[in-house]
Amino acid sequence: MKYHLRVWPGQPYPLGATWDGRGVNFALFAERASKVELCLFDSAGDAAETVRVVLPEKTDQVWHGYLPDARPGQVYGYRVYGPYDPERGLRFNPNKVVLDPYARVIARDVRWHDSLHGYTVGSPQGDLSFDGRDSAPYAPLAAVLESAFTWGDDRPPRTPWADTLIYEVHVKGFTARHPDVPGKLRGTYAGLASPAAVQHLLDLGVTAVELLPVHYRVDERFLVDRRLTNYWGYNTLGYFAPDPRLASMAGPMVADEFKMMVRSLHAAGLEVILDVVYNHTAEGNETGPTLSFRGIDNSAYYRLADRPRHHVDFTGCGNSMNMAEPRVLQLIMDSLRYWVQDMHVDGFRFDLASALARELHDVDRLAAFFDIIHQDPVLSQVKLIAEPWDLGPGGYQVGNFPVLWSEWNGQYRDAVRRFWAGGGGTVGELASRLAGSSDLYEHSGRRPYASINFVTAHDGFSLADLVAYERKRNEANGDDNRDGTDANDSWNGGVEGPTDDPLVLELRDRQRRNLLSTVLLSVGVPMLLAGDELGHTQHGNNNAYCQDNEISWIDWDLSPAALEFLDFARHVVRIRKEQPVLRRRRFLHGHPIRGTSIKDLYWFRPDGREMSDADWHSARHALGVGLVGNQIEELDERGHPISGDTLVLLLNASPEPVVFTAPSSPGSVEWQCLLDTARPSRRNVDLWSMSSYELAPHSMALMRIASGVVIPRP
Repeated sequence: MKYHLRVWPGQPYPLGATWDGRGVNFALFAERASKVELCLFDSAGDAAETVRVVLPEKTDQVWHGYLPDARPGQVYGYRVYGPYDPERGLRFNPNKVVLDPYARVIARDVRWHDSLHGYTVGSPQGDLSFDGRDSAPYAPLAAVLESAFTWGDDRPPRTPWADTLIYEVHVKGFTARHPDVPGKLRGTYAGLASPAAVQHLLDLGVTAVELLPVHYRVDERFLVDRRLTNYWGYNTLGYFAPDPRLASMAGPMVADEFKMMVRSLHAAGLEVILDVVYNHTAEGNETGPTLSFRGIDNSAYYRLADRPRHHVDFTGCGNSMNMAEPRVLQLIMDSLRYWVQDMHVDGFRFDLASALARELHDVDRLAAFFDIIHQDPVLSQVKLIAEPWDLGPGGYQVGNFPVLWSEWNGQYRDAVRRFWAGGGGTVGELASRLAGSSDLYEHSGRRPYASINFVTAHDGFSLADLVAYERKRNEANGDDNRDGTDANDSWNGGVEGPTDDPLVLELRDRQRRNLLSTVLLSVGVPMLLAGDELGHTQHGNNNAYCQDNEISWIDWDLSPAALEFLDFARHVVRIRKEQPVLRRRRFLHGHPIRGTSIKDLYWFRPDGREMSDADWHSARHALGVGLVGNQIEELDERGHPISGDTLVLLLNASPEPVVFTAPSSPGSVEWQCLLDTARPSRRNVDLWSMSSYELAPHSMALMRIASGVVIPRP
């Protein structure tokens, strides 16, 4: 590229760098820019571009040009000219090379240096000053992608929501220490698709992996100074490019490796859901660097305050994407469609999704973002999951998202944690969550699978730590233990942290079984955190976002106790798959079925009597649930009636044993114990004509009615 290049006008669409088999079209939205230069580098290691090409045309606010001599693999960036007037929200600085927002391949990562800022760091004028240094040696760079890939007969599994079991997992952390994954593949997309990794997922019984962010992200400078990284990846800069740090291959092959991972997981019947971060970018607030969006058109891409020098921050990360700008909506929609159509993913979990619903200030269920997705023939057909909160006013929106959306049910997490931690007066809340949270989702016309049920996720304690720590231990993050939440709703069993006390250890194991079983036996869509089934501990760190090390990586050197718990987890998953009443497509309400005296759902006290209004408001720690499964008024995908067993779930969060009296019945009832968390080896044990069952302290049991009908005592 050292010689004269031919430059043709090209087209304003599609945005980004597009190879058409003959040349490359470059198109960049920059409404307020006065000129755009395309900077071409001979290699990603070059400190300066070899040639600058002025994009010759501007059509509909898009600068564009076509280079018939350019080829896939060409490394490039942009310099964007325009006014530098921070008080008006304008921060153009052509001394800064900026990354194409539509980059499909990241050729070079950020190399932190003060020249990456549009203003002079340390100047008395702060961000109002102007920095004239060239950022080319340090800026992130893109490369042109050859998008051809042989997908073969790849098809999305299309697992029905009611049958979905989600496994939230970090690509690197899952296999970084896996002994059966080849060394060079550990911690990569290829590692996640390796036979050993896939077999674990299949043996566990999950149906979908939800990947923590895999879009290209930037490590914050303060983390780099601490020799840490943004391990979780919630600091996105490139919404079309797979993060190259999670690949075993380099350059353009990163995209191919991601596609091969998806193809392998699909072949095993596993869906791929991406955790995506469209609410903010890695550029931070007005004192952050100029890496991409800020230098291209700051006032278009970001929400600015009434005084436009400053950014509006609903995310806690310094900035918020401007959802009132049509080109920002286009960027997000183009990105989502790209990952579905070109990368074959099956759905998305939207980080801080409430921020995406803010057109002016308040969260709006009728926001353009939802309208566009609902009418989109591609995106309306994939799984859509919201994290239904942000950090702005009125940002907590659990239960308020529209149809087509499922939500991380924070109220489910809190109710289940509090109940098993011994919180009195929580049985009413717990009952609503066990039955699918109809109070949150039915009013909007949604089904039980609108509720993503979980007790642990990447953000917070792991399951092993939830029963071992009541206080966070985040010193390794470098913020003097100030980061991370203090509201954990956890219980350590009487001893904080590690212990050799066998009674405490047995209680903690039982609590882990309680929490895991509750998630898997509740109506709704269960989500498990990767490693919980293996006893993974972060040693009390409940905000391990920057710990790219053994704190976060799963340890596959399993003790006999860990293998026993893994076996228990697989058993409970099998129960869920075998029992249709646990995978209901419609809400349970406790109403009579087809005019009979039998209800679809019963709540009863330990004495076998149905719960009264007064009982719901008492400080109870024990509860029985009857799920009538042999008269489900539902059809499967092929129109066949769904029928299953009637189950009775017994829960005791008290420190004392509780004797549950069997509910009355019009005839002989034969019982079978499917599980008891106090006696994990008790599985599928016939109890026959059971009149009562003693439930140990802090435990739960699941009974199957082999024959007969169970009705609570009057």
